[in-house]
Amino acid sequence: MTSAAEAQQLLRQGRVAEAERAFLKILDSEPNHVEALNVAALIALRNGDAPRALELLQRGVVIEPANAITRHHLGLAQEAVGDLQAAAEAQAAAVQAAPQLHIARLHLGRALELLGRHSDAVVQYARALADAQQQGRWLNADTTPKPLQPIIAHAVVQVRTGRRAAFQQLFTPIQERYGADSLERVEKCLRVYFNEEAAVHPDPRQHPSFLYFPDLPTSAYLDLSMCPWLPALEARTAEVRAEMQALLPSAQGRERVFDSDELEQVNLRGLDAPPSWNGYYFYRHGVRRAENCQACPKTAAALEMLPLARIREHGPEVLYSVFTPGTHLLPHRGVTNTRLVGHLPLMVPDNCILNVGGERHQWKEGRVVVFDDTYEHEAWNHSNRTRVVMIFDIWNPNLTEAERAAVTDLIGEIGNFRHATEAA
Repeated sequence: MTSAAEAQQLLRQGRVAEAERAFLKILDSEPNHVEALNVAALIALRNGDAPRALELLQRGVVIEPANAITRHHLGLAQEAVGDLQAAAEAQAAAVQAAPQLHIARLHLGRALELLGRHSDAVVQYARALADAQQQGRWLNADTTPKPLQPIIAHAVVQVRTGRRAAFQQLFTPIQERYGADSLERVEKCLRVYFNEEAAVHPDPRQHPSFLYFPDLPTSAYLDLSMCPWLPALEARTAEVRAEMQALLPSAQGRERVFDSDELEQVNLRGLDAPPSWNGYYFYRHGVRRAENCQACPKTAAALEMLPLARIREHGPEVLYSVFTPGTHLLPHRGVTNTRLVGHLPLMVPDNCILNVGGERHQWKEGRVVVFDDTYEHEAWNHSNRTRVVMIFDIWNPNLTEAERAAVTDLIGEIGNFRHATEAA
């Protein structure tokens, strides 16, 4: 008698027809063999006998209710007989039992789409694609099984068009408020984001890792004549430094910039001692650190003079940035050229350098520098003393008020979609 192990071996060898015959023989002698029930049901589906497949899989679910594969196949059978609601419920049960069963999530998206629940379908498609691609699957034809290629291609299109429609719905009232002509660059930004148009970088050193806003002037360092707030901020250097120095001896309120050992190991190097980059945050990911603001009221007041780039869950990032002696932050890139990074140097020994796009800058205490961190950049403290600068994110001054409003809303919508996908 053929065993299940032998039938499985035939499948692994690609001898599908022989494996199917073996499983059918098993089913003759073991009518409650769940794997054999699944194989028989798939044969029935292939032969156009969806009711027979449905009956077999319903038996399998009764025998092993938590079997995700059986639930997935049941969903396929229910879709084949036209019971789309039951198909969606079966695929959802499969995903709940095995969240990494990407094919079940893909078919859940299909069932929801057929039910007319397009927004829910897009979220499931997106999650299926993201999870599979994170594991190196479904990236291209070589990493995608041929039978799956049509539905995956369809899912990619649905995610792109669904997200585009959601963004357009959000964008329309902004256009009505400010006028479509004033938002042409934002439209182009969206086309680039959705891969409908290639990004053209006037300076090849510039490559945002997340969102590229086209047709802005490019430079590693900003011309400070574009910063009308700069003299007032620099005039407050002494009082900002005094508040920083009052905090510095204590670790209270201080946070690691990289919040894991793994990230620090990838991004930091040291000379004679282990590197350390930490800071006293006033804003982190756009969230105000009330205790640090209360401890440094003059600094907090100075920050309110700045055109901080305020975007929910993204910015600004504002902190007293502390490099211990010997710390080197390795080359990296920022996420978007819609915002720039400012430094107010507070305590800078010799041998401390900021390098943006290959252009080195020597910090000078009390002298602000603003740079585009979408250029590859790095910084180091090769002295034997601590280096502290106040870092703050500001809007790129080449953006109009309308463009800032649009970017704020659009990045917020990107975050909403990400949250929905992660929760799916």
